Amino acid sequence: MITHSLTRCICFCALFFSLSLTAVFLPKPSAAQSVDTSAAARTYNIPAGYLHDALVQFAQQTGIKLALDPALLEGKITFGLEGEFDIKAGLDQLLTGSGLQVTQRDGGFAIIATPSTAAKPAVTTLPMVQITADNTNRYAAVSTSTATKTNTLLRDVPQSISVITDELIKDQSIRSIGDAVRYVPGVGVSQGEGNRDALIFRGNRSTGDFFTDGIRDDVEYYRDLYNMERIEVLKGANGMIFGRGGSGGVVNRVSKKAHWNPVQEFIFQGGSFNQKRMTADVGYVINDIAAVRLNALFEDSGSFRNDVNMMRLGISPTVTIKPTQRTKIIASMERFNDHRTADRGITSFGGRPVDVSRSQFFGDPKRSHTNADVLAFNSLIEHKFETGITLQNRTNYATYDKFYQNVFASGGVDTLNQVSLAAYNNATTRENVFNQTNLLYSLNTGPIAHTLMAGIEVGRQETHNRRETGLFNNKTTSWSAPLSDPIVNVPITFKTRDSLGSTDALNRSVVNVTSLYIQDQVEIIPQLQAIAGVRYDMFDVDFQQKNGTRDHLKTQDGLIAPRFGLIYKPVTPVSIYASYSQAYVPRAGDQLTGLNVTVEALKPEKFTTLEVGIKWDVRPDLAFTAAAYRLDRTNVLSSITVTPNAPDQTILTKGQRTEGVEVGLAGQLAANWSVMGGYAYQTGEITSDIFGVAQKGASVAELPRHTFSMWSRYDITPSIGAALGVIYRGSMYASLTNQVILPDFTRVDAALFAQFSKRFRGQLNIENLFDAKYYASAQNDFNISPGSPIAIRASLIAGF
Repeated sequence: MITHSLTRCICFCALFFSLSLTAVFLPKPSAAQSVDTSAAARTYNIPAGYLHDALVQFAQQTGIKLALDPALLEGKITFGLEGEFDIKAGLDQLLTGSGLQVTQRDGGFAIIATPSTAAKPAVTTLPMVQITADNTNRYAAVSTSTATKTNTLLRDVPQSISVITDELIKDQSIRSIGDAVRYVPGVGVSQGEGNRDALIFRGNRSTGDFFTDGIRDDVEYYRDLYNMERIEVLKGANGMIFGRGGSGGVVNRVSKKAHWNPVQEFIFQGGSFNQKRMTADVGYVINDIAAVRLNALFEDSGSFRNDVNMMRLGISPTVTIKPTQRTKIIASMERFNDHRTADRGITSFGGRPVDVSRSQFFGDPKRSHTNADVLAFNSLIEHKFETGITLQNRTNYATYDKFYQNVFASGGVDTLNQVSLAAYNNATTRENVFNQTNLLYSLNTGPIAHTLMAGIEVGRQETHNRRETGLFNNKTTSWSAPLSDPIVNVPITFKTRDSLGSTDALNRSVVNVTSLYIQDQVEIIPQLQAIAGVRYDMFDVDFQQKNGTRDHLKTQDGLIAPRFGLIYKPVTPVSIYASYSQAYVPRAGDQLTGLNVTVEALKPEKFTTLEVGIKWDVRPDLAFTAAAYRLDRTNVLSSITVTPNAPDQTILTKGQRTEGVEVGLAGQLAANWSVMGGYAYQTGEITSDIFGVAQKGASVAELPRHTFSMWSRYDITPSIGAALGVIYRGSMYASLTNQVILPDFTRVDAALFAQFSKRFRGQLNIENLFDAKYYASAQNDFNISPGSPIAIRASLIAGF
């Protein structure tokens, strides 16, 4: 009762604060406004550079609707904008010397060529691109607000960032986080035991470093992208921006929001292995003040794996209100359900994946299933004061109900061609409440320009977790099956064990987080910039074990995560940077469901990243990046199983070190030729012995030395296009034991695009065009996921 009362209190306080801000900023009923083109002046600090970039940044900061002809801007530069301007004067200043001018149109502005004085000006209709806080050029993103919490050009962020744009998501027919990062250098995909997203960021596996619009979304489930406009992958320690976690990197999903460009798009998809998927994206403009949008999903698909299937349902409405030119309010919710077979792949033999059909299931697919149900409510209130201060407040309330059960291979194939099977299930419910408030302000101190950001975040997470172990014939926790038929049919009873030496999880944990952070982006001179920030997290865990020894433990960590970066710009489109950052993972780990006396005495895991790199905007729509890094992980907690019937022991080891080089390219090689991809060279080793598992110098698990990927789309005509993708992954170890190797592979993907009419277009995606046999991911030495054989997906897209 106390828990629920406290939760309701926090929700009420967050809601009251949000409504109070709304009440303050809403106009009086008699003051309904249209677009005010002479809005009060505000302070800008937009650097000299490409005119296209500057106009995009200006549009994002002001929230205006801006129309332009890309051909007019090609190759043009601006002297920048520094000081206090109203909207019209600011645009005029940016266009100085460009031969262009600004004109008012359709409740916004348009950039046109300055008419010749020798001829009578004519009214022209341009093939326009609408810019409403849009910061992408097909495959190349221009700026981000995720990495710094301020709107910053990507080349001015001293950190490696890869952005999967909406166009790329559609072209590759991406449906999941795992699919999205296939072409991101330095990031790999882990199996996640067939029930959750799990990524490898520079050699560090994570199931908790997932965010939506900058707010934590850390429960273990498979996320869909039906209501997302882009995916941002930030690599390296990110504690200053994201708080605890953010160890080797994070994935931030940027959601689709209601705006004033009406959209009606329906996608119908079908393909190999009985795939059926439908999505809808419908946006409607109510008036100058309000707009609404609805995204929806239904999918019912099979798999190349025997008796494996999946069903998804999702709906996400949003509303955006602009009561004044200075105020924006966004409210959204999502109801999402994912139900599928929990598939842990095949086992190993002789240090390699066992040689069986890639469709062969190990265990029992009928008794292996997972279900995740998500309900989330989100709000954003943003107000820009006349003083130049911007206030942003985000509130998130989400509940997660997750269950999975699996019967799987728990060992390799023995000399008698037998494989050991085990079974268990796990139920987790979590309730999240987060409220985040940021203040942004730009000012000059003499010749030095500052962009300041300060904020506070408070959050509460309550988690209930229960595990039940499967007993075959109600007797034993292990069952041997022949390799020729590794499916078990005997009765399995699931019980939460509560005896000495065999205790399953039955826990309740409450986590309260209070975070304070401050950051300053400094332009010392136009060629030299710096970014410095620090975050303090007060992290309280109240952990209660409801069986076994019934431990009731309380821990408290004060985590300080700094970040510092230096950027040198010899010429405007080139940035050379160096950065230092830290992050921490507290004692309860990613999912906050495991804590014991041994762990309580240990310090949080610490992640430290040193990175240098170069970012070069070859053109406004083509970006080249290169980075070299060292990531040290210390105070590593390793869970070791000594004997099958003994509880896991937690061992503290010195840590691991990962080093690497990443190179990326994204954007337009030509007007009709788009590319995205890169290369990564990575090495990692354990820096101290891990008792019973690995010795010092052992290779980090799931870390291939070489990876290469490149996706290239070429539009043959305005109505017909084709794409080709190549993915190469070097060999890697399945676990820290370094006993099982996943061999290297090369996979080729392809796609065809056709515009049938103004409203209808078609798309054909082919995965693994040459039917290469490969192994996509692993969880450990005995759970390895085979890659899909050739698979075809056809899509019909209707836009109205």
